Amino acid sequence: MGKITGFLEIDREQKRYQPASDRVRHHDEFTIPLSQGRIVDQAARCMDCGVPYCHGNTGCPLNNQIPDWNDMVYKGEWREATLRLYSTNNFPEFTGRICPAPCEEACTLNLEDIPVSIKTIEQAIADMAIKEGWVKARPAESKTGKKIAIVGSGPAGLAAAQQLARVGHEVHIFEREAKAGGLLRYGIPDFKMEKHHIDIRLSHLEAEGVVFHYGENIGITRPLRDLQDNHDAVLLCGGSESPREVGCKGDKLEGVHFAMPYLILQNRINGGEDVSEFQPISAAGKHVVVIGGGDTASDCVGVAIRQGAIAVTQMDIRPQPPLHEDKLTNWPHWAIKMRTSSSQAEGATRQFSAASLEIIADENGHSQYVKCAKVDEKRQPIKGTEFDIQADLVLMAIGFAHPIYHGMLEELGAKLDGRKNLLANTNDYQTSVKGVYSAGDMRRGQSLVVWAIKEGRQAAHAIDLDLMGETDLPL
Repeated sequence: MGKITGFLEIDREQKRYQPASDRVRHHDEFTIPLSQGRIVDQAARCMDCGVPYCHGNTGCPLNNQIPDWNDMVYKGEWREATLRLYSTNNFPEFTGRICPAPCEEACTLNLEDIPVSIKTIEQAIADMAIKEGWVKARPAESKTGKKIAIVGSGPAGLAAAQQLARVGHEVHIFEREAKAGGLLRYGIPDFKMEKHHIDIRLSHLEAEGVVFHYGENIGITRPLRDLQDNHDAVLLCGGSESPREVGCKGDKLEGVHFAMPYLILQNRINGGEDVSEFQPISAAGKHVVVIGGGDTASDCVGVAIRQGAIAVTQMDIRPQPPLHEDKLTNWPHWAIKMRTSSSQAEGATRQFSAASLEIIADENGHSQYVKCAKVDEKRQPIKGTEFDIQADLVLMAIGFAHPIYHGMLEELGAKLDGRKNLLANTNDYQTSVKGVYSAGDMRRGQSLVVWAIKEGRQAAHAIDLDLMGETDLPL
């Protein structure tokens, strides 16, 4: 372990933020990293528990060996910590920024609300490793002669591609957009993760032999059958992109949008892409209502504030959570407690136990205000609690229901599970169509980036085993 009495002597400390008044003026990352010495102090707090709940099924889907690399950081063995971290996680520079850190919720010290700052330490290791050049492309020494197509370049597709390329397979990624990264690039705001982190990884993947094909909407621009006929295996990592409907009247009015087109547009602008063909959506000078209480809704809040919204209100149908969670809750169940994101702290008004009943239009058919009401424990409106909120822009952000079927999945004709995701188990990741596999949100439904990376790695293991009869790739 680190320092035997470290958790008793050293206070918990995390990376800090620029003041809200400064950070809302730009779309860049605004965290202020801890110094190397302070990171070492935080690693010293790790207790090296007899049963380390921070990793494994109770804390980290990737089985990150957290106590091990905490101990190495404490001892100044940063390069060894890098090797241990990257042995289970292809992209810790991503997860260290955008993962909600279930590992910290599972940390034994969280019983006292002072968990080890695992996410901060993870990002520090990953950033140092890239800065020092310890993370490099690792091309395979020999080729297998097998050719694999991956559809989708989000975290699941990228993780699978890297694993498969490193054991000598020829890997081709087919991506609908002009750049790779999936929702890492287009859905996650730049203030949470700047896109140069993705670009570094893409350069490594290309050096390892992965070929990217952009502007390829499989099933639309190119038949899926072409991939099946010309590759030994096809892995579908297209994500879960069909938004859940809010189900209130007026949701088709002008000024009412789903969250993802809004977030994607701002990221395209930040990335210097031509957005002339897209419908402009801006919160500048507007009263904004965001419907939804999750991370995507919070991202909409942060973008709207940066665009110059007059006021932002976030509607959450769930009751206000307690200040402290049930300490016996562990992964995959998310501990429920009051959390305030950096975006919400920048000036949003939050309404809990509140339903959006109807969006009312002005004389021009544009959204003007939202009729709302408080709800009971069954999420039913309570008579007499109705209220209105001015809304020149309404953003609907209550999650995603299932993958998009039009095009690729319609052509594939594979079986779906009970939630209308692509059916494939976690043993071999094969769909009901031979030679076609699926991983990530397209298979499991909307989830976290750590689960996408995990499934990409496991799918790569399954494909390599099927094609070669044996595999050295880890699960």
